[in-house]
Amino acid sequence: MSSNSTADNLCAPDDTLCIVREHEQAVIIVPTLLLLATLVTLLALCLMRYCPERKQKRITAPQRYHSSSHRHKQRHSHRLHLQGIDAPPGINPLEHEELPMSVQQVQQNVRPTQLAAVPQMSTERHNGAFSQVTALPLSFSIKPNDSVSLYRARMDNRDVILRVLKETANSSDKQHFLGFASFMSGLGPHPFIPALLGVVSVQWPPMMVVEELQHRDLLGFLWRCRQDNSGSEASCDMTEKRVFTMAGQVASALEYLHSQRCIHGNVAAHSVLVGRDLTAKLWGLGSAYRRRTQPHSPGAIEDMEMRKWQAPEVLSRRAVSQSSDVWSFGILLYEMVSLGDPPFAQIMATELLQYLQRGKHLKRPPTCSNSLYSIIKSCCHWNPEQRLSMSELIRKLRAGEQSANGRTVLRVPEPLDIEKYLREAGYGEAYNYAVL
Repeated sequence: MSSNSTADNLCAPDDTLCIVREHEQAVIIVPTLLLLATLVTLLALCLMRYCPERKQKRITAPQRYHSSSHRHKQRHSHRLHLQGIDAPPGINPLEHEELPMSVQQVQQNVRPTQLAAVPQMSTERHNGAFSQVTALPLSFSIKPNDSVSLYRARMDNRDVILRVLKETANSSDKQHFLGFASFMSGLGPHPFIPALLGVVSVQWPPMMVVEELQHRDLLGFLWRCRQDNSGSEASCDMTEKRVFTMAGQVASALEYLHSQRCIHGNVAAHSVLVGRDLTAKLWGLGSAYRRRTQPHSPGAIEDMEMRKWQAPEVLSRRAVSQSSDVWSFGILLYEMVSLGDPPFAQIMATELLQYLQRGKHLKRPPTCSNSLYSIIKSCCHWNPEQRLSMSELIRKLRAGEQSANGRTVLRVPEPLDIEKYLREAGYGEAYNYAVL
């Protein structure tokens, strides 16, 4: 009413144009004020919503920085303390090799698919679990490895061997190392295969923890038994009965591998480890792992360590098989009863296939009985189909053990000549034979 009266006062009663102009100003001002009020309200709501988010970001950013700084300090601290490894006084395990025990993430050049193959189970260990770490001297049967170092240590009150990946290892070496650990874990436990006690895969450096066997490889053990051990430990006295017993243990392990669709391919005395109680355990599974991961790769005989231990079909460049493992087992029996003599000593490795094609056999050692020699010949038959099966072999070994001589100690009068052995066995120069 007031606006109408004001317009009436300002305008003449008959001045319609003046009256409309005055009312139009009032109509425009009111909606404009309402629109401004709405915009101010929306702006206030936006500010109230945005400000807490910025405040939260300012709070969490220092927390992330502090956490990252703490992890860096933690890694540096671990690097200084070598993860609890305590070498005995006077022995420095890092004297000749680098053995960094810092906790690090696996490097970026190891692909996630490679890490998926690592056994994630109760075998996972951490570096601080080991004590009294000392470098393991090489024996004749251990080839130098550019990517892996061997150490003796204590873990859970028992002696163990650490296979440690070197800092200089490339991505392929890392993949092979972790893959072999997974392969060993997948085989499962067996009483006559060295036990895989742990794997360090999420810390650096990667490690495999394997039980230590007191007498190490069988070949070195047999060589020590060649000597006259009067006055020394009687454990080195080898009898024919003990040959049957230890051979039966290795055969049991080999039969188990075959049941797991795994061909050993390198059965020999240097691939067998001997425990304190003279238990024999089959090792040397690196070539079996390579064949498992590269089934279609050509099996060049030049890549095999031991020509004179291989079956004739393998010398002819055919693939290894269960039957070729049986042939190699027969050669192992020859090594055991001869206390470490090389097979086919008078034949050059390059001429062995032609020698066997003429129907020749291993000669019977003077210390070998007829029953044991019969088993050797049955294993080393030219025709793979006519060789003993693993079940037949184990049965014959058990029967031979019952009747074998357990009193007469096997002796070889000739002293060991390393250079002569290398020449007659056909070893390559890659083997280290300075330390036995």
